Amino acid sequence: MFEISQIRCFIAVAEELHFSRAAERLNMTQPPLSRQIRLLEHQVGAQLLDRSGRAVRLTAAGKAFFPEAARILRMAEEAVVTARRVAKGEQGALAIGFTAAFGYGLLPEIVRRLRARVPGVSLTLKELVTMSQLEALDAGQLDLGLMRPYVEHPELDTVPLASEALMLAIPERDADHWPATPTLDCLNGKHFLMYSPYEARYFHQLVSNCLNRTGVMPDVVEHVGQIHTMLALVRTGVGVALIPGAAMRLQLNGIILRKVATEPAEPVQMLCSYRRDNDNPILQLFKRDILPTFRSHR
Repeated sequence: MFEISQIRCFIAVAEELHFSRAAERLNMTQPPLSRQIRLLEHQVGAQLLDRSGRAVRLTAAGKAFFPEAARILRMAEEAVVTARRVAKGEQGALAIGFTAAFGYGLLPEIVRRLRARVPGVSLTLKELVTMSQLEALDAGQLDLGLMRPYVEHPELDTVPLASEALMLAIPERDADHWPATPTLDCLNGKHFLMYSPYEARYFHQLVSNCLNRTGVMPDVVEHVGQIHTMLALVRTGVGVALIPGAAMRLQLNGIILRKVATEPAEPVQMLCSYRRDNDNPILQLFKRDILPTFRSHR
């Protein structure tokens, strides 16, 4: 198969139609240029240049080969530029997993800052619960996970991004039946939507600890894994729920969110995680240039 250097030599001669000028353009002497052309013609299996007269001319095969050769050279040069840009973190792709709460607030800001820093970045965004994100990180399907706290993972680095308060989500039509600043005690005996201990393990443990610590016993009517599903059930009057503060950005019709006066022992944490052995240049850029700006403004 022919080499890129041979293609470059052919294009120079085809454009100049003069070996001496082409050699000068390529900063080489004429004999090695002629040798590169002969090698190329041997690989192609056809004469590309007619040297029989005083002037150099393209043969019919050479005329057909020229635009394709120019395209090959352009693609090769673009590939080099792309590789260099990716190596420098100036271009590339990043797969980000996120829980629903991140989609309400932090995720759009992370995307905005990434695109401002790397305009050509290609992002893949996947909404996944924390456990699914951990599995995807292990499988190399995600570069970055935006998630809730989890059991320590030996191959992941985890950085706190933000913390938020718990909000009580109630149906708008029942707003008058609830205090403006509710406490956990208000939930005693009330229909309550609880987080799934499997799909939403972190929230299940957090809310359970809050209720157990205060001795509050609501009437749990459903266990739900996703926040948007929980809010949909609240709106229909199935029960009330404790929701992370990021959900306030949704401004859903038919639902009132009120901050709970009784704070949990620990605030609701928002984390980002990534594999220590992930050498994706865009991830390295995110860690170096973007992540510190979130950590310093928690």
